[in-house]
Amino acid sequence: MITISPFEALRPDATYAKQVASRPYDVLNSNEAKVEAQGNPASFLHITKSEINLPETVDIHSQEVYEKAKENLNAFISRNILFRENKACYYIYRLIMNGKSQTGLVCGSSVDDYENGLIKKHEFTRPEKEQDRINHIKTTGAQTGNVFIAYKNVDEIDAVINKWVTEKNPQYDFIADDHIQHSIWIVSDDAVIENITRLFKTKVPCTYIADGHHRAASAAKVRAALGENATEKANFFLTTLFPSNQLYIMDYNRVVKDLGPLDEETFLSKIETHFSIEKVGEACKPEVIHQFGLYINKQWYKLTAKPNTFSNDPIGVLDVSILQENLLGPVLGILDQRTDKRIDFVGGIRGLGELEKRVDSGEMKLAISLYPVSIEQLFDVADSGNVMPPKSTWFEPKLRDGLLTHLIY
Repeated sequence: MITISPFEALRPDATYAKQVASRPYDVLNSNEAKVEAQGNPASFLHITKSEINLPETVDIHSQEVYEKAKENLNAFISRNILFRENKACYYIYRLIMNGKSQTGLVCGSSVDDYENGLIKKHEFTRPEKEQDRINHIKTTGAQTGNVFIAYKNVDEIDAVINKWVTEKNPQYDFIADDHIQHSIWIVSDDAVIENITRLFKTKVPCTYIADGHHRAASAAKVRAALGENATEKANFFLTTLFPSNQLYIMDYNRVVKDLGPLDEETFLSKIETHFSIEKVGEACKPEVIHQFGLYINKQWYKLTAKPNTFSNDPIGVLDVSILQENLLGPVLGILDQRTDKRIDFVGGIRGLGELEKRVDSGEMKLAISLYPVSIEQLFDVADSGNVMPPKSTWFEPKLRDGLLTHLIY
C-alpha cells in the first residue's frame, strides 16, 4: 500500500502566486525561459532555469548554474516572495483547461515506495537529465519539480477532497497567460490529514508516474547520495496524485523529414500492406484506436490498421507500437525513435494545424496523427513491468512550478 506524507511547503505569498508560477523547467529551453521571465523578477524560472541570469557562455549544467539557483531561491525568501509553511499540510491542486477540470492531492510520496516498485514507471530515464536535477536538488536543498502521478480512483478519497474544495476557499486562484486556471487549497486540519494518509495506506495498492520520471529518479538518487546524512524529508519527494477518472491524455503526433529512397506513390503502396487507406478532405484526427491520420503533399489520408497485423499484448496493442512496427520501421527505416534525427514529435496541445504547418513549410515531408493512449493502457503497461515506446503520452494541463516546493533540508 502507498505511503504519503504532508509537508511544510515553501510557497509564495498569495499576492505573488501568479507571478511566481512558471511552466515546468523541462518544457522550456534556456532562450524560451529567458523570454518568458523577462520583466518578471518573481518568476520561478529564475530558480529552475537559473542560467537565464548568467552569461550565455556559461554551460547550463555547470555548478555555477546550480549555485545561482540556490542564490535566487534564498533571495526569494529574503524578499518575502516565498515563505515556509509553519506546519505540515496536504494541498489540493485543481487545474481547469477548456472547461475540463482535474483535481489532485499534493503530497510527499515515499522514496521507499518508488524503489520497491509500488510507484510504477512507464518510461526509461536518461542519465544526463537525471544528473541535472540531482545537482539542482543537492545544491538548493529543494525539490522544485512536481511529479505528476495517477492512481486508480477511490470513492472515499474523492469524497474527502471534494468536501474540502466545496467547503473551503482556495489559497491561490488565478488564470495563467495560457488561459489555464490554477487553484490550490491548504488542508491543515489534523484529523483530515490523518484520514487522507490512512486512506492511501489502506485503499491504494500502487500509483503510476504519468509525467516526471526524471524528477522521481533524481529524488531517489539524492537520498542515496546523502546516505546517513539524509533527513526524514529526503525520504519523500514532491508529487501531485490525480485519480484516474479525472486524467486527460492527449495525442502525441509524429512528423518525418523524408521518405528515404521512396517516392510518394511507392510509399503509399507499401503501407497498404498493413493499413487500409482512405483519402479525406479535411485534417484527420483519429476517432478510435488503431486509426491514424497521414498528411503528405497537402493531402490527408485516414489509415486503419488491418486485423491481425499487430499483437494484443500491453505493448504491441498500442498505436505507437503499431505505427513503429508496421510503418516507421519497415517502410521508412526509422528503427529507433529516440535517436533517429529524421523524426520529431508534436504534442496534441498544438493541434493538427501544427502538423500541416511543418509539412507545408518544407521542413518535414509527412505528418502522422495518432489516437491518444488511454490511462488504462498506461496502467496495463506499467503493471506488466514494461515501459512505453518513446513519446507515447502527452499530459495536459501541466502543473506549475513554484507554487509548492518541497525542502529536504
